Amino acid sequence: MKKEFDIFLTAIMFFTRIPCPHWVDHSKDLLNKSTRYFALVGIIVGAFGGAIYYGASYLFGQDLALLLSMMGTIWITGAFHEDGFADMLDGFGGGWTKEKILTIMKDSRLGTYGTVGLIFLLATKFLSLQNIHGIQVVFMLIAGHSISRFFATILIYKLPYVRDDGSGKEKPSADNMQLKSLLLNSVFGLLPLLLFQEITVFIVLIPCAIATYLMAQFFKKWIGGHTGDCAGATQQVVEIVFYLSMLAFWKILCIYSCQLAV
Repeated sequence: MKKEFDIFLTAIMFFTRIPCPHWVDHSKDLLNKSTRYFALVGIIVGAFGGAIYYGASYLFGQDLALLLSMMGTIWITGAFHEDGFADMLDGFGGGWTKEKILTIMKDSRLGTYGTVGLIFLLATKFLSLQNIHGIQVVFMLIAGHSISRFFATILIYKLPYVRDDGSGKEKPSADNMQLKSLLLNSVFGLLPLLLFQEITVFIVLIPCAIATYLMAQFFKKWIGGHTGDCAGATQQVVEIVFYLSMLAFWKILCIYSCQLAV
């Protein structure tokens, strides 16, 4: 139990800025195992953003509350996954070989592809959540952050880690990730969907799965596996796909309900 708690705290320490006790180990073994709590960290991050939104909405209104909420989640994660998304765009946008792509992704400088991609990424998140109000925004943030991290874990589980030369930023490779760890992640990842009290909401997992599959195939084709940046990019993309899918789901459900009423 003590070791499992250490693994969880390692995940908190690595994926967020939340302070952890000084005795928490950060060995490579615990770092790789910490991915089993990736989705649970997503629940914590989403709840943090949701709390900021819920409080700020009473003081500043919808738009500013959303902006502050996004700033809060970026701060608490240190823009960890946004950085991976930008690096991935720069790498695959500017590189035409595996070696070149990995070299560009390793570069700490932000390029044109990454800059433009981040602008559209954050704008899409904001505009998606802008169409939702009240407690539903909190539920969306919690579910979006947890589900997207679960699907990113599927990518890590299915694809080999390709940066094995000791270069780049130290990120969990999860080369030996076990199925039971993935299943544990699925529990934490999918549980927040129950907040919506509508069993048919699970249909939004289909577009999330499709997005993950397409990204996995793309990474496999060009570099033969994944890196930490690829996993971070997958988390960001699936989070947006989830928000858009939920909006489409609610619109279709509303149209269907209106037709039944007639």
